[in-house]
Amino acid sequence: MEDTALQIRGLNVAYGDQQVLRDITVDIPARQITAIIGPSGCGKTTLLRSLCRMAELVEGVRVWGQVIFDGKDIYAPQTEVTEVRKRIGLLAQRPFPLPMSIYDNVAYGPRLYGIRQRAVLDEIVERQLRAAGLWDEVKDRLHAPASALSIGQQQRLCLARGLAVEPEVLLCDEVTSALDPLSAQRIESRLLELKANYTIVMVTHVLRQARRMADYVLFLYLGELVEYGPAGEVFNNPRQARTRAYLAGEFY
Repeated sequence: MEDTALQIRGLNVAYGDQQVLRDITVDIPARQITAIIGPSGCGKTTLLRSLCRMAELVEGVRVWGQVIFDGKDIYAPQTEVTEVRKRIGLLAQRPFPLPMSIYDNVAYGPRLYGIRQRAVLDEIVERQLRAAGLWDEVKDRLHAPASALSIGQQQRLCLARGLAVEPEVLLCDEVTSALDPLSAQRIESRLLELKANYTIVMVTHVLRQARRMADYVLFLYLGELVEYGPAGEVFNNPRQARTRAYLAGEFY
């Protein structure tokens, strides 16, 4: 695929004796939104978390195969894991603001990577809060606790915090599922804008959302990659019987 962000080759993940992903091989296009769809328990979140080496944080997990990013296998022994997680960011299903101010939440990552100048931090905080669509709502209370924000605002704050370390890939794990419809719409709008500069891979259990947002689709079933391709092709002319059955609502 031309302009590929991630190359997944023979990726397998097992939790103890239970294999969750089986021999996944696919390319993820750059600066597009790729949606991972499939029924509950099919391995969507495991695949997403394996793309930034977060899956291995679960005790007893085994991961084998390759995920090639910027020409290098992120699972190679010499790989610096913290660098992988900086360049490939993960936005979780439920927002987890840090127990500090709105400002300090966004500045946390840059400070961790050595940025100390207040003017530089101020610029990063404003830029990323604007990118997340939150600046106008919080600019007069940047030093208030992040916990005082609504859950929808907290999710956008977590998006700003993730963007502040300047990742190249954003992994989004059902990031609107805990939100009210208006907050979900705001997150969707932000992601559609951000794809001009970022590669976005999102897990969603809402087919309407995948149809609205995705440029590219992966359909997983029981840990296997059944079908993938441009969203229009997968949704309108699926090649595989299992894909057609899932899209028709025959199983969930």
